[in-house]
Amino acid sequence: MAGFLDQIEPVKQSALAELQAATDLAALEQARVNHLGSNGKFTALMKQLGALAKEEKPAAGKAVNSAKVALEAALAQRRAELELKAALPQEPTDFTLPGRRRALGKLHPLTQVTEDIVRSFRKIGFVVADGPEVEDEYHCFDALNTPADHPARDMQDTFYLRNAEGRMQNEETGDRTTEHGVQTAPPAPPASTLLRTHTSSVQIRVMAKQPPPVRIIVPGRVYRRDNADATHNPTFHQVEGLYVDRNVTVGDLKGTVEFVFKELMGEETRIRFRPHYFSYTEPSFEIDFSSALTRKMGKEWLEIAGCGMVHPQVFENVGYDPEVWTGWAFGFGIERIAMIRYGITDIRLFYENDVRFLKQF
Repeated sequence: MAGFLDQIEPVKQSALAELQAATDLAALEQARVNHLGSNGKFTALMKQLGALAKEEKPAAGKAVNSAKVALEAALAQRRAELELKAALPQEPTDFTLPGRRRALGKLHPLTQVTEDIVRSFRKIGFVVADGPEVEDEYHCFDALNTPADHPARDMQDTFYLRNAEGRMQNEETGDRTTEHGVQTAPPAPPASTLLRTHTSSVQIRVMAKQPPPVRIIVPGRVYRRDNADATHNPTFHQVEGLYVDRNVTVGDLKGTVEFVFKELMGEETRIRFRPHYFSYTEPSFEIDFSSALTRKMGKEWLEIAGCGMVHPQVFENVGYDPEVWTGWAFGFGIERIAMIRYGITDIRLFYENDVRFLKQF
């Protein structure tokens, strides 16, 4: 027993000395293996415990465990010291040199304009609504009183989605056309799905679930089959507003429009309404505005949005009584607002992700 206990301290001190003498992590690992590895010196000492008499094992085990704890603590401390040393610069650092600053990103200009629009509407009690970009014909057209032969529903204007058989709905005839031009009989519902052409479909979804009053705006991405040029893109962003309550009038619409566009375009902005036709509003108007921005473009008035009083048929389609409730809706393109505000002449710049362009905003 006395001979075994006398071995512990020398082995411990030898191991501590080798651990402290390690100059890098590789040397430290070798020192650990030499003493605490499966064939290490201290491990060999621990294996001798089994050969001791039963009455000697408690005292011997306590001494061995105490030494082992001390070695493991010394190993962990030295490893932390060497890891810190390895992380430090290998060459002297001149702390008087200017620092390397990490460039901060910015919001995309379309996101900035969208947030400005949302902020303006929230000041007057509107909330933001959202809905799917892949829509069905009912929410995108039928519920909005858009007839089947309306040009907006033509295949050359709208992205219709193919079914599993590779067929696509022909909106004018109701026939189904394969990729090889073979006409087949129309199948049973469901109706065609499509990429939404406007965010008005969200208005239908909200009204179908929520009784009046309703006061929402719907910003979002929409899709139309336009060829990309300076003023058109097949993907762009819209924001639409809807207000439904008792005794809502065109005066309420005009006041809201004036407030929002003065917030976006400046206090000197003037608004005028021109008669127009939309299938989902009656009466309907085009909105023109005049400001320093339009005059900078060489125009006194510039068309900016469409609007009108919600058509009674639309209310009936969502279960609202048009004899009780009235409302207005309007919508405009977010890219168009951004182009006017920032003097941008090509809509494609918003989508090219050129940092030289984007960092200006």
